[in-house]
Amino acid sequence: MADNARAKRLADLIREVVAQKLQRGIKDPRLGSHVTITDTRVTGDLREATVFYTVYGDDEERAAAAAGLESAKGILRSEVGRAAGVKFTPTLAFVADALPDNARNIEDLLDRARASDAQVRETATGKTFAGEADPYRKPGSADETDDAAE
Repeated sequence: MADNARAKRLADLIREVVAQKLQRGIKDPRLGSHVTITDTRVTGDLREATVFYTVYGDDEERAAAAAGLESAKGILRSEVGRAAGVKFTPTLAFVADALPDNARNIEDLLDRARASDAQVRETATGKTFAGEADPYRKPGSADETDDAAE
């Protein structure tokens, strides 16, 4: 349990240090303000860290940001080691976060469902039920008195 808490604290520290360094310390134009660090995970032995990021832009900007992060990996790792003060600074692996793409996919599916609901609503406008408005028997109705007489 203590190792998990330590890994979580180190992951939080790495996320903060990398985000601050990207914002203020690295002058690579590929890593502009459109790169956001979303999450960081550290292995239980504290040797490897995976940093998840998103890039707001097109595929070309995403590829440029990935190349920029790869080239800045050494500087970022040095900064993490300086801030963390651990015996072994974890290696950094940058992975594009799929969350924005998944959210966009869900929004597209919801839009299709809304359009389908609107079409059903439009088709049903002005229509009536196939049978009676209330097909269920009620106590004291004529049908029930006929059943009791038999």
